[in-house]
Amino acid sequence: MIGFFVITLDATVVNVALPSIRDALGGGMTGLQWVVDGYTLMFAALLLSAGALSDRIGARRAFAAGLAMFVVASAACGLAPDLGVLIASRFMQGAGAAAMMPATLALIRESYDDQVERARAIALWAMGGAAAAASGPIVGGLLAGADWRLIFFINLPVGAAALVLLTRTQPSPHRQVPFDFAGQIAAVLAMGGLTYGVIEAGADGFTAPHVLLALGVAVAALAAFLLIEARAPHPMLPLEMFRDRTVVIAVVVGFTFMIGFYGLPFLFSLYFQELRGLSSMATGLAFVPMMAFSALLNPVAARLVEKIGRRAAITAGLLLMIVGMVALTALPATTPVWLVALLMFPVGFGAPLVMPPLTAALLDSVPAHRAGTASGLLNTARQVGGALAVAVFGALLADRATFLHGLRTSLVITVVLLLAAMVATSLLRTDGRETAT
Repeated sequence: MIGFFVITLDATVVNVALPSIRDALGGGMTGLQWVVDGYTLMFAALLLSAGALSDRIGARRAFAAGLAMFVVASAACGLAPDLGVLIASRFMQGAGAAAMMPATLALIRESYDDQVERARAIALWAMGGAAAAASGPIVGGLLAGADWRLIFFINLPVGAAALVLLTRTQPSPHRQVPFDFAGQIAAVLAMGGLTYGVIEAGADGFTAPHVLLALGVAVAALAAFLLIEARAPHPMLPLEMFRDRTVVIAVVVGFTFMIGFYGLPFLFSLYFQELRGLSSMATGLAFVPMMAFSALLNPVAARLVEKIGRRAAITAGLLLMIVGMVALTALPATTPVWLVALLMFPVGFGAPLVMPPLTAALLDSVPAHRAGTASGLLNTARQVGGALAVAVFGALLADRATFLHGLRTSLVITVVLLLAAMVATSLLRTDGRETAT
């Protein structure tokens, strides 16, 4: 849970500190964007490889290595003398976060044999990420007000505490199989090209030459990756995993969920600041009720899932998100900010009904020695969904004259995708009540 907390916190805490970083280190808007995007790029590009690595060397060892790298990179960020060093250190932070993320769920898979107890543990794990998402803008604003370097130094004691706790856990099993180096390289190229392409598309459009080149590399690398995995004796991502309906549905729903849950704050951050004139701090505060509500509901939602079953819970969560977004689509431009924040509550309420049971269903559907790979696959789908949401929605909001139309179009697209995810969820075989009995 601490691992997921710091991974999510560092993805959100930096945004409000960018003006302070610019004042201290200089640099243009492009450089400041890469302070944020460098972390995202490395995190997304390495997730799939990190999941396979976790299964091979053991989740405990992978988590420790990733956390140690993350802590060292955080110190380097805090001590950075110029923008170039800060960006390079953020890349290193993203790599450490990628190594940690699949291992967090693999450790839970190892620690809880009972599926009901495992589902409750996953709900607490999810609460760590949700709490970081809720507190990130506030923590960033408070620390940056004193010294922007504190937003990185705060990771040092938290990371040290997590490493101490890790020494009290049992060693993880590992698999003595050769590394799939060709598959690893192809996966990194595919995810790196895709992530870079969608990041740059958000600023320059999908027709920019460097964006088309990056997306072309991603497509070619993905084709090579699938060919390599089909022929490799020890593939990093066994393609037979996709024969399991639960794995496919988890990937599709996880991808779509992130378009909604990550895309909504992106859309309304711009709405609050560009159209309503709110400051970055006030904008962050407008999201706190939704995010905090979502974080606090995770343990309660886990008990509810046990009563109504995973399929029903995920469907209800997606439906709540749809209801909230439809309501937001219908709002006039002059709606009071407090009412907009209130109408985000259904989205916040729906989130803990979707991702924790979806994650539990995925982990239950794969053998323990592939928990890291499955976690890496799910989180890769989530990252791609979030990155695509920012790129596509950003293009729709580029013209201030048609901003409100672009906002509503983005919400309608999201609603359609969430409806498709609801249909996919109806095909889930695993049901929480069946597991509990």
